Amino acid sequence: MGVFDGKVAVVTGAGRGIGRAEALLLAAEGASVVVNDLGGERSGEGADQRPAQQVVDEITAAGGKALANYDDISSWDGGAAFIQAAIDGFGGLDVVINNAGILRDKMSFNMAEEEWDAVIRVHLKGHFVPARHAAAYWRAKSKETGQPVDAAIVNTASESGLYGNAGQLNYAAAKAGIAAMTIVLARELERIGVRVNAIAPVARTRLTEDLGGGAFEAKEGDFDKFAPENAAAGAVWLASPLAEGITGQVLKIQGGLAQIVRGWRPVTEVSDAKPWTITELAAQRDALFAKSEPGVPPFFPPVEG
Repeated sequence: MGVFDGKVAVVTGAGRGIGRAEALLLAAEGASVVVNDLGGERSGEGADQRPAQQVVDEITAAGGKALANYDDISSWDGGAAFIQAAIDGFGGLDVVINNAGILRDKMSFNMAEEEWDAVIRVHLKGHFVPARHAAAYWRAKSKETGQPVDAAIVNTASESGLYGNAGQLNYAAAKAGIAAMTIVLARELERIGVRVNAIAPVARTRLTEDLGGGAFEAKEGDFDKFAPENAAAGAVWLASPLAEGITGQVLKIQGGLAQIVRGWRPVTEVSDAKPWTITELAAQRDALFAKSEPGVPPFFPPVEG
């Protein structure tokens, strides 16, 4: 018996990497899975139906249920068709895992408009559109039955969006937006029984395999902490009944490490009983910026002398 027996799940970008591992794990735990992937290059160009179909073939060969979907989930109609494919193909929908993404890394002063637009579209809009259509389906179902639906969305953020990474302005902005989107969706959908969380995976995929000078390679004799299956376990756990009550959270996950990370919050504070002036704020500079969290230097050091 699997934790997803009788459940229907959809995964975007499921032809390779973390998405593939998520789809396989969901199916192994009993879910019927819609495997979505355009099959494009990591920069977003092109299309190939073979990766999604190969994952479907793996699932069905193991005795599971799956169907392939090639819709562009960053388009309004494509995202709607993707969600409808699960409802038509398997009779319902219980889990959405948003994973699809691309890279077009450039420094800000060299980035072209299309390089910005493409990454924001695939990541940020590509998360919003499936979530929006799934939420509408679940809201209608909850109204019809008068009961919460017991469903889950898991998004895919990134450390780049949480902490910033030079050369990835488009990607980091999209991933930071996804983390914020996760919190808002969790608040909006909680009353109809939908939990919404995100992972920030550290894994070896097409997007990371040539980054960090081989830092994502497994070391001989060690377990492979950068294997996509490690991150997939975090996403599938958050989507499962084993994570009941958990919503609005971002889980950084890799082999051997799991952390709950949270966004902007006050770390220092100054106050005054009168309106601020630029002179008064300058006088408080050291109090605002001299302190930092352990091991993290202040971004703006105090003025010396």
